[in-house]
Amino acid sequence: MDKLTVYQKPTCSKCRETLAILRAAKAPFVTVDYFGAPLTVATLRRLVKKLGVSPREILRTGEEIYKQLQLDTKELSDDELIRLMVVYPDLIQRPIIEKGDRAVMGRPPENVKALL
Repeated sequence: MDKLTVYQKPTCSKCRETLAILRAAKAPFVTVDYFGAPLTVATLRRLVKKLGVSPREILRTGEEIYKQLQLDTKELSDDELIRLMVVYPDLIQRPIIEKGDRAVMGRPPENVKALL
């Protein structure tokens, strides 16, 4: 069985709920704290592709940095958005769970069950 990778922030309640679901299912997983070890552009690009969404769809629009950067009004390319998310990890919806060639957003946490 492929091990799951959970890209998360340890203080995030949705991340903790997702990890609890995985533990209850006895699913093998590793966690990546992308605040402690920032994602690379290549990793984030790969995750966005596996999620099957555009980078804009995984932006946390309620974050202060989103407002400061005026991302609601700026026309930015996908690459520009990905680079901003690498620099400002608070912009990334979390958690993101990856398994093999698939990934899901852990919002709601039950989404992870699609990968079990």
